[in-house]
Amino acid sequence: MRISETLAPQFDHEMGLTRRLLERVPAAHATFRPHPKSSALGDLAMHIATIPHWAAATLTLPDLDFAAASAAPFHVPAFTGTPALLAHLAAGVAGSRAALVVASDADLLTPWTLHVGARTVLAMPRIAVLRGFILSHMIHHRGQLDVYLRMVGVPLPALYGPSADETGAPV
Repeated sequence: MRISETLAPQFDHEMGLTRRLLERVPAAHATFRPHPKSSALGDLAMHIATIPHWAAATLTLPDLDFAAASAAPFHVPAFTGTPALLAHLAAGVAGSRAALVVASDADLLTPWTLHVGARTVLAMPRIAVLRGFILSHMIHHRGQLDVYLRMVGVPLPALYGPSADETGAPV
């Protein structure tokens, strides 16, 4: 079994959970910040929806320089509403999944580098980038978004277990 075949089910599962959460993002609270140093709710949601786009870059490019003009498609766009948010997520998921299912073991074990100009942000095998910088990074920000949504009174979906908002009782 190829490495990509073992990673694809986890990718699909996490992207589905991400969609369930992003479906709840209310445009009316897009500017909400739990703290002055925190991102706005809409900005955080768009960041989460952009992360899957990075997986396609990781799998198809030898490296990525976020300071280069060619990296513009991987920058986080402005939040304009939940439908656009979900469309942005769907596009990233589709492109990344397509790149993942054709990736060979050699592709996944190939070193990949993220730069910002001359500064190297990370350099590691593509599989490590996918698991750490993509999936774990997205899960981390989903946890933040859960808190934001709770603070503005949005019922939370069940993700890894039951949600008190869906069961009606504290979990």
